[in-house]
Amino acid sequence: MNAPRWLLVVAALLLYVLHQDFWFWRTARPVVLGLPVALVYHAGYCLAASLLLVLLVRTAWPKELEREAERREGDPS
Repeated sequence: MNAPRWLLVVAALLLYVLHQDFWFWRTARPVVLGLPVALVYHAGYCLAASLLLVLLVRTAWPKELEREAERREGDPS
């Protein structure tokens, strides 16, 4: 499953914008699952950011750099 690079860039930019959660700055209400809504929001945000990073590593990691490093490890000189 390879996502197009533009889609990965858009997802990263979207997460960057969503990190600035100015809509929860002045209130701890409503309470979700017994926790302030901002805390639940950031827990979800962290999960989304983690999933995006996994996707980025699996699809956009430069494999040629890995091959070069493995080649150098095997080279006795």
